Amino acid sequence: MSESRTGTVHNIPITFNDGTEAVLGERFAGKVLLVVNVASRCGLTPQYEGLEELYRTFRAEGLEILGVPCNQFMGQEPGTDAEIVEFCQVNYGVSFPLAAKAEVNGEDAHPLYRILTTYPNGETEDISWNFEKFLVGRDGAVLARFAPRTEPLSAEVTAAVRAAL
Repeated sequence: MSESRTGTVHNIPITFNDGTEAVLGERFAGKVLLVVNVASRCGLTPQYEGLEELYRTFRAEGLEILGVPCNQFMGQEPGTDAEIVEFCQVNYGVSFPLAAKAEVNGEDAHPLYRILTTYPNGETEDISWNFEKFLVGRDGAVLARFAPRTEPLSAEVTAAVRAAL
């Protein structure tokens, strides 16, 4: 049986870095969600600061951010889930939720990324690097995709977040 690669992310189960599990549609019900594959030893790691500021700015209006640590890009996220969360909190004051470390490309890609990387026409495009961002609407549909080097506080991202809220 073939797994669907299109639709909403609402029915996808996720394990958080503390080991708790939830279905995205229940955990983030009625929220706009920015999903970002993150890494602690990447040249783009300082984007955590912008992600946290974006989160603090728009959280009250219904924005959630989900960081998904991934070690698939040159081994830039080698730590355990506990080490990752400590790094993020100590160095960047991260308060948004982090998932357990997961793969984003290939046969073992997390089901969330199987949907995020699939266009409505069924074509897929792999994640190119750490800090690729996906904006998901309140209905669970993917609204926008932003390249890794696109800063979280860029006009492009903030305009899309405002429009989704």
